Amino acid sequence: MENELHVAELAVREAMGLCLAVQATVDTAVLEKRDRSPVTIADFGSQALVCRSLAINLPADPVVGEENAGVLRQPDQSEFLDRIRNELAARGVTADGETICDWIDRGAAAPCDRFWTLDPIDGTKGFLRGGQYVVALALIVDGQVEIAVLGCPSMGNADSEGLVFSAVRDGGTRVAPAADPDDSRPVRVSDCAESIMARLCESVEPGHSSHDRSEMIARTLGLQGEPVRLDSQAKYATVADGGAEIFLKLPVDADYQEKIWDHAAGSLVVTEAGGTVTDIHGQPLDFSLGRTLSTNSGVVVTNGPLHQQVLAAVAATETDRDSGNGN
Repeated sequence: MENELHVAELAVREAMGLCLAVQATVDTAVLEKRDRSPVTIADFGSQALVCRSLAINLPADPVVGEENAGVLRQPDQSEFLDRIRNELAARGVTADGETICDWIDRGAAAPCDRFWTLDPIDGTKGFLRGGQYVVALALIVDGQVEIAVLGCPSMGNADSEGLVFSAVRDGGTRVAPAADPDDSRPVRVSDCAESIMARLCESVEPGHSSHDRSEMIARTLGLQGEPVRLDSQAKYATVADGGAEIFLKLPVDADYQEKIWDHAAGSLVVTEAGGTVTDIHGQPLDFSLGRTLSTNSGVVVTNGPLHQQVLAAVAATETDRDSGNGN
C-alpha cells in the first residue's frame, strides 16, 4: 500500500493548496449574502484535482465522491466553469472545461470491492467562516478502510500550509505539515482513563449533531470543560492527536444515514492512532453497504479507554429521552 498512500497524500496536498487559494478570496460578507460560489469552486476544483491524480497514478481504481459535474455541463454555467478552470491553471493544471468535468465525474462511480471515497471539502461552513475543514480521501477494500488521508488546511502554524494526517491499516497514523511532508511524526490518542478529565469535541452546527443530547451525556460523564466545537473530520484528527478524548455525532433525524466519505478517512486515522470508533450502539462502522452507513446510527469516537463509559452514557440518555426525562 506504500504507492497508494504516496499517491493519496500528493493528491490531497494539491487539493489543499487550491482550497486555501480560494478561501483567501472569502470575506465576512459571503455568509451574509449566502454566496456559496467560493466553496462550490473549491469543492469542484478539489475533486477535479484528486480524481485527476488518481486517474493518472491508479487508473483502475474507481472513486466515490460527493460531487458530480452535471450542473457544470449546462451551457449557462460556462462562466462558472471558467472560474474553476482558472483556479486549476493557477495550480499548474491546464485543461478545457470538458476535461475538468470528466475528472469530477470520475468521482461518480458505484462502490465495489476496491474504491476510493472522497469528500473534496468536508466542513462547508468552516471553509466559509475561516474555521476547520478537511479534504478527506480513503481507500476501501472489501468493506474495510485500508488507507486514509485527512488534509486539514486550517491546522498547524501559518508556515505549515495545514497538516496532513495519514493512516494505513495496521501501520499506524502519522501527521506532517503540508509544506514539508518529510517532517512527519507518529500520532497517538490521549491515555486519559478518567471521564471527569476528558475533553469533548462536537460539530459546530446543531443541525449536524444533537447538542442537547451531547450536553446530557457530558453531565452523565461528569465532564468539566465546555465542548470544543469544530467543523468537519478535523474532530477525528483532534481525537487522534490527543487534543480531545471524545467526539460524538449524535443523530438528529432517525431517517438520516451517514455518508461514507464523511467518516471513512477519519475513522482509520483515529483507530490507527489507538482510539476506538463505533456507532452509538457500539457497532463497527460498516463501509460495505454502498454510499451510506445504512446499518449504523450516529458515531462515537474516543481515545479507547473511555469508550465503554461513553457508550453507557449515550445509552442512558437514550433511555431518558424515551421516558421523557431528557428535557
